[in-house]
Amino acid sequence: MNPKTLKAMVISLVVITVGGVVALILVLNSSTQASDEPTIDELREYSIETDELTTDLQNDRFVRIQFRIVTDSKDAKEELEKRDFQLKNILIKQLSPMNEEEFKSGVENLEGTLKTRLNELMTEGVVTEVYTIKKVLQ
Repeated sequence: MNPKTLKAMVISLVVITVGGVVALILVLNSSTQASDEPTIDELREYSIETDELTTDLQNDRFVRIQFRIVTDSKDAKEELEKRDFQLKNILIKQLSPMNEEEFKSGVENLEGTLKTRLNELMTEGVVTEVYTIKKVLQ
């Protein structure tokens, strides 16, 4: 075998090996970055479950509603627990002008509004998610 051919084969093999190692490193790093999403245990640890709230709608119907509100840290959760009266006030103010149809179709909007309004008040972190866990129209 010609020495030039042997040298070219060795260089090609080294380039392919280095490329494989780089690709492996990139794949492993991207999979660890995907795990930056909070686990279910972290979601529960940094969240509060509100008391069930009963209030009237505009057309003399009543609703009972309850949420799980997720924050980004333990400090934010503790602050949110202290702000429970403000949370109830926001909910009453948002629900009372609604009628039955608006309530039935507007729960997603209510969750978004609640998240936005609470984040305007928060100083120790942010609300990352609001989940409706109970909703009854009477």
